[in-house]
Amino acid sequence: MNIQIFGKSKCFDTKKAERYFKERRVSYQQVDLLRYGLSKGEFQSVKRAVGLQAMIDPKSKDKEAAMLPYLASDEAIEEKLMENPKLLKTPIVRNGKQATVGFCPEIWKTWE
Repeated sequence: MNIQIFGKSKCFDTKKAERYFKERRVSYQQVDLLRYGLSKGEFQSVKRAVGLQAMIDPKSKDKEAAMLPYLASDEAIEEKLMENPKLLKTPIVRNGKQATVGFCPEIWKTWE
């Protein structure tokens, strides 16, 4: 397994995801989403796995989050999410071409 966990340092679900993999002695790479963001390729890979709407954090307190439903196209939403990673739901956990958004231990079990 080649696990990457993209998360925010103060996100409770990100900490739970890290603990999940630590307890199972699965090595992972932790990436600070707010500092490094997602590359275009990583973003597209996650989008293919979970869908664009699943990547949007409905609880985001960022003022730009309120504008997302009014953007004209998926491309405009993608651009806004790439510009502002605070709008992404975390943790984003990748295992090659597989990915999850949020705390999803039931899916991670199938990766082992």
